Amino acid sequence: MKQLNISIKHNLVIGLLIGLWLFIFAFIIKPFDDGTINFRAWFLISFGFSVMAFLCYSLLTLIQKSFYGRIGKWNISLEIIAIFLFHILYLIGVFAFYKSPILNGGYTFSEFFSIIFIKVALILTPVIILARRYLIKFIPVKDDVLIIKGENKLDILKIQKADLVCVSNAQNYVEIFYTENGKLTSKLLRTSLKNMQKDFSFLMQIHRSHLINPSHFKSWRNQNTIVLTQIELPVSKNYKETLLAL
Repeated sequence: MKQLNISIKHNLVIGLLIGLWLFIFAFIIKPFDDGTINFRAWFLISFGFSVMAFLCYSLLTLIQKSFYGRIGKWNISLEIIAIFLFHILYLIGVFAFYKSPILNGGYTFSEFFSIIFIKVALILTPVIILARRYLIKFIPVKDDVLIIKGENKLDILKIQKADLVCVSNAQNYVEIFYTENGKLTSKLLRTSLKNMQKDFSFLMQIHRSHLINPSHFKSWRNQNTIVLTQIELPVSKNYKETLLAL
């Protein structure tokens, strides 16, 4: 799992559905009913446990969003930690509710954990895993749009990443070659190749004066020249090995 949906709205909906599902399941199935719990008490248990699940998942949503914002990545290990953190928060929350004047439960913490919480955790964990995996489908697809800016305020070019063919040095400017309606077009912007490579790391340098978008590489014309989409460019010896790896 290399992605994480950090949308507060999406996660709160999932938290609400988890809470609702837990209430229905607990109230109907009564997974830890020993026959001594009356209707009112069981309703309060089911309702309180489901509300606490929603609140704890909401808190997890805020924590993971903040953490993801700092590191900018996600993986299986972090996913396991997130689910484990939810269970810790949930354990604290539901035990506090269980011991509150509303229920005034008689189990100690260890008894509550072994008799009640483990069963709840076993019920919740698969649902949470599936729900979080489903959330990935709602991650907005980012348009691969490049916004290229020069030193002057009016120096700006907005194009699709797939349309950018190459960038060539032109003294104090760079000439950006891109396709538009199937035809090769170019625009001069006051900036440098160094800045272009810094801002758009996917560009590959093939010459001190040229950067290319590797997706537009077609073939070698000869040992020192390559063919791109509707344009040919020279290749320096210093960059030839990198280009040969394409």
